Amino acid sequence: MKCQKCERPALVHITDLTGGKITEKHLCPEHAKEYLSQPAGETAGLTGLAAALAQHMAQKMQVGQTSAELAELDQQTCPVCGITFYEFRSQGRLGCPNDYVCFWEQLQPLIANIHGEEQHIGKRPQRSPRGAERRMQLIRLRREIKEAVQEEDYERASRLRDQIQRIECEKS
Repeated sequence: MKCQKCERPALVHITDLTGGKITEKHLCPEHAKEYLSQPAGETAGLTGLAAALAQHMAQKMQVGQTSAELAELDQQTCPVCGITFYEFRSQGRLGCPNDYVCFWEQLQPLIANIHGEEQHIGKRPQRSPRGAERRMQLIRLRREIKEAVQEEDYERASRLRDQIQRIECEKS
């Protein structure tokens, strides 16, 4: 479906009920931001709950960002694969695993919105490689040790270090 104001794909669909009359608007993200950011008096028929919902959606879509902020964000580049954030936004694909680290601040709300979680929680393959669980545990412990050092909780960090050493000795 195409945007009613331009020919770009309509990703936002708004159903407006005014005086018993239903009107549907199909808008691209840019025109949806424009529509939702209009003051309450200018947005045809939006009152009460609908106006509050429109305001909430406008905040979620970050309508307040200036074009300078968006341009700066779009120029952010992954040092490994060279993809820019603009390329990700236009293509909808990341270039390499490091992009999740580079663009995490922007991806975090997007992932949480789409999946409801920021971290995958699901089933493992029946025939997972030997030691995969141990490797995942080591990765988790190393992440925790970094957090403990950043928080200056050195006692916890030393316990985690000892735990890592025990696991690595078992592996040998």
